Amino acid sequence: MNIHQFAVVHPDAKLGEGVEIGPFVTIDANVEIGAGTRIDSGAVVKSGTRIGKNCHIHSNAVVGDIPQDLKFQGEDTLAIIGDNTVIREFVTIHRGTASKGKTVVGDNCLIMAYCHVAHDCVVGNHVIMSNSGQLAGEVVVDDWAIIGGGALVHQFTRIGCHVMIQGGALVNKDIPPYCMAARYPIAYEGVNKVGLHRRGYTSEQIDAIADVYRTIYDSGMNITQSLIEVEKLPESPERDIIYNFVKGSTRGIVRKP
Repeated sequence: MNIHQFAVVHPDAKLGEGVEIGPFVTIDANVEIGAGTRIDSGAVVKSGTRIGKNCHIHSNAVVGDIPQDLKFQGEDTLAIIGDNTVIREFVTIHRGTASKGKTVVGDNCLIMAYCHVAHDCVVGNHVIMSNSGQLAGEVVVDDWAIIGGGALVHQFTRIGCHVMIQGGALVNKDIPPYCMAARYPIAYEGVNKVGLHRRGYTSEQIDAIADVYRTIYDSGMNITQSLIEVEKLPESPERDIIYNFVKGSTRGIVRKP
């Protein structure tokens, strides 16, 4: 370990092999930091935080502070960061409440400067949040989603896998998997074809995804009716992921403009 002489590290904190702690960092008790993680100057890691291996917490980020929720009564909860995740300057990630008990950010994520991840959020793997993106409480973001800069995401909203959200968007509806969302009010803007190609999806898979969304958005049917028709489409993992997401949505999905 390499701990700067001006860092304040509680003796009960558990630090893995090769952890680097910069000057003026504060690390509380009841903190665990995985091997190879680096924490830059001025960052604060609060009680209840669990940080994985080979992460990089940049200057003045705050991880694991108490929720901004008036129902919070000081209960023991967690903020969990996966492996290989980068948290940039002035990011704030709050720990959970009694509702779920933990806030989670997965592996291989990039959380850019000034972003906020509120209490009880669950952020999947390979997620990118661009500068100043804001997640309210209990938001779920699935794997490989990209949230544009300055986007504001309403509490209890879900963002599907491989989604691309426009910068500055106001997200108050669920965003189904594999699609792009933009405009005000937020709306479906087509399948995220470029992102899917980059991640190895074939043209046939992308065409099948587009067929599902044509059924949902262009058939003239309501959501319940369109889901019945989606079940009749050729079977595929992507079809099932979309079907289960839409059927399980409690806030309702974005509509086509």
